[in-house]
Amino acid sequence: MKLSHFKFELPEDLLAEYPAEHRDESRLMVLNRKEKTIEHKQFKDLINYFDEGDLMVLNNTKVFPARMYGEKEKTGARIEVFLLRELNAESRLWDVLVDPARKIRIGNKLFFGDDESLVAEVIDNTTSRGRTLRFLYDGSYEEFRKKLEELGETPLPKYIKREVNEDDEERYQTIYAKHEGAVAAPTAGLHFSKHLMKRLEIKGVDFAEVTLHVGLGTFSAVEVEDLSKHKMDSEQAIIPDETVEIVNNAIDTKRRVCAVGTTVMRAMESSVSSNNHLNSFNGWTNKFIFPPYDFSIANCMITNFHTPKSTLMMMAAAFAGYDFLMEAYEEAVKEGYKFYSYGDAMLII
Repeated sequence: MKLSHFKFELPEDLLAEYPAEHRDESRLMVLNRKEKTIEHKQFKDLINYFDEGDLMVLNNTKVFPARMYGEKEKTGARIEVFLLRELNAESRLWDVLVDPARKIRIGNKLFFGDDESLVAEVIDNTTSRGRTLRFLYDGSYEEFRKKLEELGETPLPKYIKREVNEDDEERYQTIYAKHEGAVAAPTAGLHFSKHLMKRLEIKGVDFAEVTLHVGLGTFSAVEVEDLSKHKMDSEQAIIPDETVEIVNNAIDTKRRVCAVGTTVMRAMESSVSSNNHLNSFNGWTNKFIFPPYDFSIANCMITNFHTPKSTLMMMAAAFAGYDFLMEAYEEAVKEGYKFYSYGDAMLII
């Protein structure tokens, strides 16, 4: 498959600037791969497609406020610093992106907060926009992390042009988020409300959790026409023993195993045994899934509507079937479905 196969016209007004008023009332397009049917529902109608003993696997990563603004020493230029990952807790070293990058060189210092109580020194260039920063702060590690939380803001995707508001702190986070480490939300999970999850539990649907800390690599543009040459950035993933047991039991009893989001799918497909069961995992994955691909674990998937030529769209095409997904996306544009992080959802069965 080529990159150009995933090009389609997406009107700008279909990129969701805000989430639906209620989490479980976003729209839901249901794709039945066997029957080749497309249905238009609301997300809370999801419950009608699952039975007792079916399993939903969730990504319990938690988004941290990764976007900060600092001032460059001497010039006072405003610099955006996007925290990607902590490299060394003791030395307070972080891998970051800076914007505008051309102004930031090794040895520069950045000051944060009105009182400038947090300072960072640039100690390395990693990519054109990437830098390694050493943070300087008078206080314990816990106080330092608290300071980052205080100064950071919810890292909404760049296509959202509006200012971050108070609601984003809650809405750009799943209700089951537990382990901090993501710089972007696992967006398929944003549609679950407490009420819907309770109803699913009462119906007898089981839940299991994995952790995949979503990095910006998930959204990096693919720049090669030959998809086999694209390299994904690595992301940290953890699949605990308890989840392995629940998932493998569902496989053995021929229940529906639903990956809630591309991140869950990628985590599980990164740790498959020779007999197509799940193994526990604690490490980094750079797995890139595009058509054609044989999935081993999940037989059902919830995902959002993704932007043209994105790796997320490619995975959805691998699962739904390329032609069927392109037909569904054409229908989604025609019907005015909202795309991307705060957009509508798709259930592929």
